[in-house]
Amino acid sequence: MIIAHDLGTTGNKATLVDDSGTLIAAVTVHYPADFDLGGKAEQNPEDWWNALIEATRQLLTKAEVKNTDISVVSFSGQMMGAVYLDGHGVPVRPAMIWADTRSTAQCQSLIDSVGMEHAYQLTGHRLNPTYSLSKIMYIRDTEPDVFAKVSTVLQAKDYLAYRLTGVLVTDPSDASSTNAYDQSSASWSDELVSAAGLKKTLFPEVVASTTVVGHVTREAAALTGMAEGTPVVIGGGDGPTAALGAGIIDENSGAYTYLGSSSWVSISSPQPLHDPQMRSMTFNHVVPGYFVPTATMQAGGASLQWIANVLSPKEDDKYSEILAAAAAVSASAEGLYFLPHLLGERSPYWNPRARAAFIGLLMHHDRGHLARAVLEGVAFNLRTGLNAFTENGHAVSSIDAIGGATNSPLLLQIFADVWGVPVHRRNIAEEANAIGAAIVGGVGVGIFDDFSVASSMSHRTPGRNPEPKNVDSYHNGYATFMDAYRRLEPWFESLPRG
Repeated sequence: MIIAHDLGTTGNKATLVDDSGTLIAAVTVHYPADFDLGGKAEQNPEDWWNALIEATRQLLTKAEVKNTDISVVSFSGQMMGAVYLDGHGVPVRPAMIWADTRSTAQCQSLIDSVGMEHAYQLTGHRLNPTYSLSKIMYIRDTEPDVFAKVSTVLQAKDYLAYRLTGVLVTDPSDASSTNAYDQSSASWSDELVSAAGLKKTLFPEVVASTTVVGHVTREAAALTGMAEGTPVVIGGGDGPTAALGAGIIDENSGAYTYLGSSSWVSISSPQPLHDPQMRSMTFNHVVPGYFVPTATMQAGGASLQWIANVLSPKEDDKYSEILAAAAAVSASAEGLYFLPHLLGERSPYWNPRARAAFIGLLMHHDRGHLARAVLEGVAFNLRTGLNAFTENGHAVSSIDAIGGATNSPLLLQIFADVWGVPVHRRNIAEEANAIGAAIVGGVGVGIFDDFSVASSMSHRTPGRNPEPKNVDSYHNGYATFMDAYRRLEPWFESLPRG
């Protein structure tokens, strides 16, 4: 059996999968995040570790399995962060997670030194303060006493693998989320690390996602309830593992969307996709030899969470209540639009100064209009990412959806109408990241022969087809949505940092 941990923004979703690829049990242990003014977004790595301990013990108890029945532990994790460790492997400060945008000045210095287009060709990504490299520079510049203690910088899942094994490594998928990894040479970039004024020794060794990096130590076994010596496979970043869990293995697998706190659309390709407008980015896949071109927005599911908390703070089932209100409103919310940039924005604008905004408010607009505008704003924003794929030769005829928000038929219908293609929910939607990590772990220790097992571990459920009248309405609405951002972008720059 395989234990896979998916280390997300709000919690660790742990799953137990048997050797045939069947999901046996799943548990989630939540932890907090510290969001504050100025673009701060941090978490305590110790909270992740405690969540792994609790989730592992819960899984073993819930499934009534022996710890010796576990053949491997593997990981999926939030990307683009920075976990700062001293020479003893102890965090010297909270981790800066993907949503942290405080390193704008450091990022600009990289752009001035290297050039945005050149960096995009090297890394598959724009230089942006949401990535690890400028975050490291930020701590060096603003907390020099802390930085002086830093020996290694890891990603979230790498830290948990380290706590289990004592081994400091990462994999290509997470390395490609740092702005410091040269995809063509498959190594840390001398040029970018030098331009940042950093040493390459800060970055861990990069090994294949399927690598058994070590074994559960005696100390970790005592805490987690696992057997000492259990193999640990490093796994990958949550985007690429989600792609695998959604069955996106190669260029013939189609496209998928993930609807979590951040949300994205993605495909698989044998080479990076370098969009001339740089709307998308390309991660290394956990499947060797492949890449996952992706367009990620900062606040996808988080926008739904926000509007539910604002409009229905005391409701026990606030999401159902808000979605029901949104369903009573027609497409494009009767002239009301929402720019979903609550945490700044990655794709397609890559602007940490971007802000969320309702546009077109009138007296008759009520909570249903507001809720529907939020859902449509997320769909409009992700449509621009899909355009980056189709305009560069990657046709998209249908999309598979994973993530917690896919439980809403209304949301899937809005996506189908805005995107103009059928949208199908995968039957294993909320565990897709962990399922992908389980497949990587199973391949790593020989339980699975190859990655094709993904096609048998989840499948499409009946989808939502576009409704022609709504497609036409949203076509016009999309143009208005895009125009609204262009007009407001100069104003965003005049506002104080959030």
